[in-house]
Amino acid sequence: MRLDKLLAHSGLGTRKEVKKLLKKKIVEVNDEIIVDPKTHVDPETDTVTVGGESIDYQEFVYFMLNKPQGVISATEDHVHETVLDLLEPQDSLQEPHPVGRLDIDTEGLLVLTNDGKLTHRLLSPKHHVDKKYFAEVEGLVTEEDVKIFKEGITLTDDHESFETMPAELIILETDQASGKSRVEVIIQEGKFHQVKRMMEAVGKTVIFLKRLSMGELKLDPQLELGAYRPLTDEEIDMLRNS
Repeated sequence: MRLDKLLAHSGLGTRKEVKKLLKKKIVEVNDEIIVDPKTHVDPETDTVTVGGESIDYQEFVYFMLNKPQGVISATEDHVHETVLDLLEPQDSLQEPHPVGRLDIDTEGLLVLTNDGKLTHRLLSPKHHVDKKYFAEVEGLVTEEDVKIFKEGITLTDDHESFETMPAELIILETDQASGKSRVEVIIQEGKFHQVKRMMEAVGKTVIFLKRLSMGELKLDPQLELGAYRPLTDEEIDMLRNS
């Protein structure tokens, strides 16, 4: 890895700011002063210090975000605020990306990381990682709907039909007076607007949607909307074992 990249990713500033540090001759690699930003270093074997302080480089970052409505699950957008815009500048240095996608009007658990292998594992259909949602629904959800979800539903996507994998629909409450229901839905896919479209297929309309968990990882109830925090080692292991 280039030295300037390592220093930038360690929170010491932009590449331009890091080059200024190098010119000050305060950066050492294995006790040798280095001024060339293109110098290659091995974070696992080389000792890098700045002004005598050791740099503890972390290759991967993992964050849990409680995504609010109105923010899109993308790395950049010219119209809407993205989930990366919610991060502090130092937490964006290693270029994390959202694992999967939550619709702009959907809240809840979203993992951000720069670990591409973990992202692929969590999103790969063959690994069947459960994703649990809470939904408020216009309409009275029935046991027949539960059965239909369990059997899988045929949806049309770009003029092509596909069968969803079996999903679990859990009825929490139905209110005859308001004609609304509160449910939980567990799916193993992440098709575009999937939960909403599955509900529409049984004649219901989702009016609020929140993701509660991915695999064994659950949304931290102490995390306010729009807030985020690093994942613990235990939580990272949960995702890797999902």
